Amino acid sequence: MSFPNHRPRRLRTTPAMRRLTAEYRLAPADLILPAFIREGISEPAPITSMPGVVQHTTETLKRAAAEAVELGVGGIMLFGIPAVRDARGTASLDPDGVLNKAIRDVRAEVGDDLVIMGDLCLDEFTDHGHCGVLDADGYVDNDATLEIYGQMAVAQADAGAHVLGPSGMMDGQIAVIRQALEESGHKNTAILAYAAKYASAFYGPFREAVDSQLTGDRRTYQMDAANRREAILEVELDIEEGADMVMVKPAMSYLDILADVAAMSPVPVSAYQISGEYAMIEAAAANGWIDRRGAIMESVLGIKRAGANTVLTYWAAELAGWLRES
Repeated sequence: MSFPNHRPRRLRTTPAMRRLTAEYRLAPADLILPAFIREGISEPAPITSMPGVVQHTTETLKRAAAEAVELGVGGIMLFGIPAVRDARGTASLDPDGVLNKAIRDVRAEVGDDLVIMGDLCLDEFTDHGHCGVLDADGYVDNDATLEIYGQMAVAQADAGAHVLGPSGMMDGQIAVIRQALEESGHKNTAILAYAAKYASAFYGPFREAVDSQLTGDRRTYQMDAANRREAILEVELDIEEGADMVMVKPAMSYLDILADVAAMSPVPVSAYQISGEYAMIEAAAANGWIDRRGAIMESVLGIKRAGANTVLTYWAAELAGWLRES
């Protein structure tokens, strides 16, 4: 006798049946590859806490971008590591500085075939590692930082970025950046706002990746992990100020936040599977405790299922290759 409540199991009987009835699917175009470029190196430098990820040279970054195009990856988010830092992060404004040059080089390599994004933040460029300039008491000066963000936005847009990713969590940053872009003639440059960015213990490997100079933490301007409703307020403010897309970061420990944001956002939603999330899966797989490919696929699909339109993940290229095979 067949019972109606067996119906779900009948739709799981074969791989073909499961593919046919899947509610959510991943595609290479859903993925954004974060990539690091370091000034002054002649060979790519491995990041020990993120196996398989490197600090690129100009040439290896261009090859990574070209490979992303071939694999159908949706975009690339660039992070620059300068040779010299100062208190105001002035290397971020240099047209020939590491990040602006990387944007220009990648744009020359792949044109419009890949969405080129620039991380718009000072933390990689300051000698204190904070996301903004500091006042006399050592606190981040929000308004002084916004001045520099506006200049950074123009510099990155001039270099050829399709999208800017303001990640500093400064109040009013989207409005200032949007105004700077409009006034400089970059009306078509989009903004992917790091709208709900939490202070997280999972950022540790990223600090190695960008050679962060930070001591202390960023809890006075990044969101508190205990707060859920506050994320909606932050997202609403960024959308009102002109964000074209919004992001939740981190992803895996904040899937409830991601689902909340996806339910209310009128603009596309991204989520960033961050360095610590990457490192945990790689470490567990290296010890033989989990199936690496299965865990990667499941983790990114879970982020998509929670509501992300696009996912920033260090596995973007590898995952895109798997998806093209299937």
